[in-house]
Amino acid sequence: MKALVLSHAHPAFSIGGAQVASYNLFQGMKQQQGWNAHYMAGVGPLVARHAATPLMSLGQAPDETLFWTNDYDWFHLGLNDTNAIIKHFERFLSDLRPAVVNFHHVMGFGIQAIRATRRALGDVPIVYTLHEYLPICAHHGQMIKAKSAALCVKASASDCGMCFPEIGAANMLRRELFIKSFFAEVDAFVSPSRFLLKRFQDWGLPREKLVMIENGLEGGPVAPVRALPAGGRRNRFAYFGQLNPFKGIKVLVEAVARIPEKTWGDGILYIFGGNLEHQPEDFQAQVKELFRLSGRRLRFMGSYKSADLPHLMREVDWTIVPSTWWENAPVVIQEAFHHRRPIIASDIGGMAEKVRDGIDGLHFRVSNPESLAETMTRAMEPAVWNRLYGGIRPPTTANEAARLHAALFEKILARRSNPALAVDHV
Repeated sequence: MKALVLSHAHPAFSIGGAQVASYNLFQGMKQQQGWNAHYMAGVGPLVARHAATPLMSLGQAPDETLFWTNDYDWFHLGLNDTNAIIKHFERFLSDLRPAVVNFHHVMGFGIQAIRATRRALGDVPIVYTLHEYLPICAHHGQMIKAKSAALCVKASASDCGMCFPEIGAANMLRRELFIKSFFAEVDAFVSPSRFLLKRFQDWGLPREKLVMIENGLEGGPVAPVRALPAGGRRNRFAYFGQLNPFKGIKVLVEAVARIPEKTWGDGILYIFGGNLEHQPEDFQAQVKELFRLSGRRLRFMGSYKSADLPHLMREVDWTIVPSTWWENAPVVIQEAFHHRRPIIASDIGGMAEKVRDGIDGLHFRVSNPESLAETMTRAMEPAVWNRLYGGIRPPTTANEAARLHAALFEKILARRSNPALAVDHV
């Protein structure tokens, strides 16, 4: 049987957690007995489109296809170029004939791709993997209030209308009903965190369709622990990820500045991050000024690729995940645990779920530089790192995640012939 795994982007062109997770699943499915897989990923204007079709290969493997789009409706999660879906995407599905289709996002494809899959393939199972809250929240899928930046606990048309008064509650309700009309075609929704699944359950998705499966990781060789000089401390901290307003980089740098010189000593904060140039200008200016004021305490190392991590982690004792939004299951957490580095993380959402406070990492109060500074100070105490290091469990591998997905796919297929069978949910 063949699984089609769809992602909004290909990790060869765009690094991100959803891309990496979907590609790892694709590779893992090919190792499962009785299964094969094909990978389709969105690609945009930085790549030139073929004149006759949005379907492309660009030198990828025979079982990998790119789908070019440049007319996406972010508010409705829809594709304005419906001809590309009806004519080219449906033809591709009809030719491939997968036994199951697994969407990781619909960005680029448009949410209409779900119904297009039904038209082309009939009752073939459709599985939708949730990576953030974009269907629920029109504010970049962050579930953060647009005006105040406060955390949003539960979405409603009236509250969303207050966030976007120029759109209004009625249009927010229409958006919700529009998206849910396509989600009704989905057989199961998968997420690597229970926190996110609960949010979607509260939003109205059927509980019996919600399934938790951890993302699979291929982390490469494990980086050795940093050798300490005589009298040395575990005071090398690192941030890995995008530099945007929701990732808490300002909270982190402000926290480092609050730690007394005597306590900080020869500590270093490494910043491995990219895409700052694509952020709002005022945010860029604030971050650059904070970097400047940090002086020798901070080393900005620029962007990186997953393959670089075994080398980069050699100089790191702690990974810090200071996001100010709920997060789901950041790949950086899995990567840090793969390399056996304890984590300091915000105490909300998927971060608090994945990092066990006092067992394999430490929590601090979200968006609070003072709390983070106190936690980093505690982290430099000699016995803390050793205790947390011993509590780290290896993350789920790509092969194990694929095995669990294959089991889910097979249960849905079995239910097609026997509707009394149920899919295991949360």
